[in-house]
Amino acid sequence: MKRVIGFITAVALLVAGIVPVAAQQLTGTLEKINQSGVLTIGTRTGSPPFAYVNAKNEWVGFSIDLVEELVKPAIEKRIGKPIKLEKKESTPPTRIPLLTSNAVDLIAGTMTDTRTRRESVDFSLTFFVTGAQFLVKKGSPIKGIQNIDGKRIAAQQGSTNARIIREKAPKAQLREFPDQPAAFQALLQGQVDAYTNDGIQLAGLKAKAPNPAQWEVVGEFFSYEPYGMAMRRNDSDFRAVVNVGLMEGIESGKYFEIYDKWFGAKGELPYPMSAAVRSFMIYQVVPK
Repeated sequence: MKRVIGFITAVALLVAGIVPVAAQQLTGTLEKINQSGVLTIGTRTGSPPFAYVNAKNEWVGFSIDLVEELVKPAIEKRIGKPIKLEKKESTPPTRIPLLTSNAVDLIAGTMTDTRTRRESVDFSLTFFVTGAQFLVKKGSPIKGIQNIDGKRIAAQQGSTNARIIREKAPKAQLREFPDQPAAFQALLQGQVDAYTNDGIQLAGLKAKAPNPAQWEVVGEFFSYEPYGMAMRRNDSDFRAVVNVGLMEGIESGKYFEIYDKWFGAKGELPYPMSAAVRSFMIYQVVPK
C-alpha cells in the first residue's frame, strides 16, 4: 500500500511540475561535480591575502574561504550531497586554459572581470573591488603612472595591469613575469624599478616582505578592477548556483564576516571596506 501511495504521489508531483531540487536534471559543470564528488578550483599560491601558502604550508585566503563557506554549500544543496574541494594552482596565463580544458571548474583568486575576458569565460558577481597601483622601494621617484616613462615596470603576463601600461604609458619599459613572486623577486634584485598590480595585492605583498618598511605602494588607482569568479561560458545553471552562494553570504552577513577575518582591523591585511563598496555588494543581491 505504501508503495502505491508513493507512486501516486510521485506521479502527482510530476504532473504538477514540482520536482525536488536534488532530483532535477543536472547539466554541465554541476553534473561533472555530481559524478566526481569534487569541486576543483584554480587559485593562486602567492597572492596574500586572497590565496597563498602560509608559513604552516596551508593553502588559505579570502577567495578560498568564499568558495569553502559560501559556494561549496550552495553546490551541495543543489546536487543533494556533500562534495570535496580540490585546489590547483592558476596564474594569469594559465587560468582560462585550465577552465576550457576542464582541468578546473572555477577560478577563485584575483581575476578581474573584463569585457574581453567575457568572450572566453563567464563570471560570477563581483566579490572584491580594487585598482592598479605600483610597489616601489621607499624614496623612489615613481609616484604614479604619470612618471614611469623610461622606467622598468614589472607586471604579470596576461594581466589587465600589463595591458593598461601598454596603452597608457607606452614609453615605459614593460617587463612581464609569469607570476607575482617572480615579479617581486625582480624588484628585490633591482632588475625593475616598480611592480604594478592591484593595490590590495601590492599591500599584501608588502606586508609579507622580509622588510615591509623598505617598500611603498604609490599612485592613484589607474584602473578599475572588479574581481569575479570565472567559469566556463554558457553554463547558466552552474553560474546561478555560484551566484546564489555569494548572494546568500552577502545577505546573511557571512560574506562580511569572512571579509573582516582577512581585511578587518585584526585581519591578515587591514583594508576597511568603504560605505560605497558595501552598498555596491549589497545591491548585487537580487530578490528571492
